[in-house]
Amino acid sequence: MNQPRPITMARALRDALTEEMRRDERVFCLGEDIGIPGGWGGAFTVTWGLEREFGPERVRNTPVSETAIVGAAIGAALGGMRPVADVQYSDFLFCAMDQLVNQAAKLCYMSGGQASIPLVFRAPVGANSRSAQHGQCPETVLFHVPGLKIACPAGPYDAKGLLKTAIRDDSPVIFLEHKLLYGAQTRKEPRAPTVTEVVPREDYTLPFGQARRWREGSDVTVLGTMLMVHVALQAAEMLAGEGIEAEVLDPRTLIPFDWEALAASLRKTGRLVIAHEDHRRGGWGAEIAATVHAEFADLLKAPVQRVAAPFVPLPFSPPLEEAFVPSAEQVAEAVRKIVAAG
Repeated sequence: MNQPRPITMARALRDALTEEMRRDERVFCLGEDIGIPGGWGGAFTVTWGLEREFGPERVRNTPVSETAIVGAAIGAALGGMRPVADVQYSDFLFCAMDQLVNQAAKLCYMSGGQASIPLVFRAPVGANSRSAQHGQCPETVLFHVPGLKIACPAGPYDAKGLLKTAIRDDSPVIFLEHKLLYGAQTRKEPRAPTVTEVVPREDYTLPFGQARRWREGSDVTVLGTMLMVHVALQAAEMLAGEGIEAEVLDPRTLIPFDWEALAASLRKTGRLVIAHEDHRRGGWGAEIAATVHAEFADLLKAPVQRVAAPFVPLPFSPPLEEAFVPSAEQVAEAVRKIVAAG
């Protein structure tokens, strides 16, 4: 009866929320359309059915105002609650950047540690036919803000364990979820990989700052998050037929970042390709690359390569969107280039 079973990421996130709300009465959810009786459970089904168990006091529907959602979450956290705010699309965090950057991220420091902000902002990211204002990957903007932690799971097992850790953390956590990884059956997504994993029914958490190796390899390390992990795995399969063994490493959290795991992988491979769906210019991959060249240059056989989205707004046209998002072929070509270089 208690055997683990393969589930989707949406189900894993729902299970994490359910278990944490049962465990701690201070945990509650708020957001747009997350608790409508008979509804979908938000835009991507993650909170489906929670209102039946926990009621409207703990699954709170909000007005269409990210400023109100973020402000209410910060106030509730200061008051001793542990809110989980559903930001329907990560793009909408820009509507509340003053509260997010100047309040949530800084109040602990400005109060000398007297105030803690234990809250989670769940934010879907990634292109999936929703155009320039509903499909961005804004993690680099948040990566620049001290005081925030950033989690970005690539599969159901990590999603559940990391979300439970985020809810129990006393710092504000941005929890990024790629839309194409939810596994929902309500919309046909031609680019969505089928990602299910066996997830324990019992309670477990995953520590922040601890990377996951999705694939062993000896010739090159491919570092990616969320959807790019699966793009990298596709590229690795292509390259294996050419005699190139790629290791796929997923940091799981951007802040804190697991430098030790990356260094250990580079000692083995000596080459690094970084893949992310955010823009190449000023992307978080640039910071990783700069740090690797500064701190681990002795481990490198060739300069770090980056594969990322071009510096243009996300297009709506499906063919243009497909060209915009980094592909397995692009990752594979970057690997071939770095292997040929040394």
